[in-house]
Amino acid sequence: MASAEAIRKELQHTGKYMMQYDLAWGNAGNISARTEGDRYVVTASGTFLGELEEADLIECDLSGNVYGAEGRKPSKETPMHRAIYESRPEIGAVLHASPFYTTLIACSDLELPSNMFVETMYYLERIERVPYYHPGSDALGEGVREKAKLANVLLLENHGVVVYDTSIREARMALQTLEVASRMLITSMSAKVGIQGLGPETERDFLEKAGYKPRRNWSL
Repeated sequence: MASAEAIRKELQHTGKYMMQYDLAWGNAGNISARTEGDRYVVTASGTFLGELEEADLIECDLSGNVYGAEGRKPSKETPMHRAIYESRPEIGAVLHASPFYTTLIACSDLELPSNMFVETMYYLERIERVPYYHPGSDALGEGVREKAKLANVLLLENHGVVVYDTSIREARMALQTLEVASRMLITSMSAKVGIQGLGPETERDFLEKAGYKPRRNWSL
């Protein structure tokens, strides 16, 4: 695992990346990464992801303790982050945001297909929905916990999305893939251009044999 300092720097980079590529806006969104043992760092409440300072990343543990915050509070969405780390020990980073096209799908009854292209087959192999709960509530944390083992992408209805993976980089790539796929789907519908996805056998063959990336272990 990378050092705590390196993890903090990568989170700062990720915040800028998310703003640059329209994966987040304003002070909406919060991100975190596991450091060591049962500890992780998460953005402070009210932070702007595009300009994260060292003090904007607060260390917490899975018991709910906060370290060295100097009067700052961790994001109110911390229960959601903690639920994922507790449910999935292999997860190294959690990104929560409300990118435009993805959030549009989260506010609709549209289903996002995973069979459009290579990246969607891998990163979007499984997507689950979490019913609406108020942001930052324990109920939302528990709603996320219920679905955390079923997928690495959770659409939060009428709210946004939470994406998580083994590393910050993988989570970042999954989030961008999700937004591109969402934009492609909605644009194709508006233009009345049908998307011809790959068949289930082809998709399964890709995941098992193509060697693009090792297939995820869903037996957790």
